Amino acid sequence: MKEVMRKAAGSRKIAVVGDVYSILVAGEETGGAACVIEAVVPPGGGPPLHVHSREDELFYVLEGEITFHVEDGVVKAGPGTSVFAPRGRRHRFANESARPAKMLVTIMPAGLEKMFMEVSLPVVDGAAGAPTPEHMEAVMAACPRYGVTIVPPG
Repeated sequence: MKEVMRKAAGSRKIAVVGDVYSILVAGEETGGAACVIEAVVPPGGGPPLHVHSREDELFYVLEGEITFHVEDGVVKAGPGTSVFAPRGRRHRFANESARPAKMLVTIMPAGLEKMFMEVSLPVVDGAAGAPTPEHMEAVMAACPRYGVTIVPPG
């Protein structure tokens, strides 16, 4: 394993469920220990409520405001706020504001970034665009293969 030094501008940008993810450090670069993603979440963006069976996630808000739901807890997180979502816990995040938000996501161990790459859409002019029904079907089909369960509303 060797060191990795990369600016976000030099990373691969992909669109997943309407958000733009820049994979800063991939699992193959850390021996599978972790991956680090910069996520830009547009107003109204964020994934549905879900559970990871394999990974813990650590979120660090850089810009804007993100609302996190982890199990029964809710926090509106601004710049400098960290949120930890351990594996096995229901969680989601959403940008409920009128401005884009940016955060770092550290996934431990790595591997989930492979799902993101598998289901991603191209980023056009720096934006993800709204997820299509076909994109959401691809995400739903991939989730079980990566140990992710989407929690139905209600």
